[in-house]
Amino acid sequence: MREALSFLTPLGGARVPTPAALRWFPAVGLALGLALGGLWWVAAQLWPPAVAAAVVVVADLALTGMLHFDGLADAADGLLPHLSRERRLQVMAGPEVGAFGVVAAGATLLVRFAALAVLPPAPLLLAGLWCASRTAMAGTVERVPYARGEGGLVSAFSGSRVPAALLAGAGVAALGIASAWELPAGPVAVAVAVAGFVAVVAFARQRIGGFTGDVIGAAGVVGETLGLLTAAARW
Repeated sequence: MREALSFLTPLGGARVPTPAALRWFPAVGLALGLALGGLWWVAAQLWPPAVAAAVVVVADLALTGMLHFDGLADAADGLLPHLSRERRLQVMAGPEVGAFGVVAAGATLLVRFAALAVLPPAPLLLAGLWCASRTAMAGTVERVPYARGEGGLVSAFSGSRVPAALLAGAGVAALGIASAWELPAGPVAVAVAVAGFVAVVAFARQRIGGFTGDVIGAAGVVGETLGLLTAAARW
């Protein structure tokens, strides 16, 4: 549990991740969603909806150490321009952030803020979406080829086998939690989030032959954002 927490957040201390940590990804996502949802509820009692939404967006960045948003920016810079496969991987490995990354990160933050600002505080919605996002991360790491032949941080999980039953159970739990928030908006939002995650990974596989840590982070952020956008629709 602590290995998964230290990999996905700044919490848990400095630890080298092992394949066993993948089993705890859904639980960490659930905890993050509940924590952010609770903060959302408290903030809404103190400030107008827009301010409460901004607090949640900033808190999410803090609780994830901006790791996933960094992946989103790097993945956008590497996957979106017209580049060779080798050049895409080089760009994603570099510390610089280009125009594609800035625009992708900025647009995503704007959509997340806007969706949260028009929704009433919904801890169960965030719990379901964040749990689904981390469950998809765990499933991707062991079922999709790793794009970098020389290895990387995510390759530390190579060789793990998270039971399919555990992943399926976590997915059902995410749907159930979101359903407890609202029907049909909750489960539809989770389904859209997972579809968005899968679409990003599929796009990366087509462009670079697999996933990287940046791709996983980008897919998680995009999936969550699409889920929030779906939940904010006029049901």
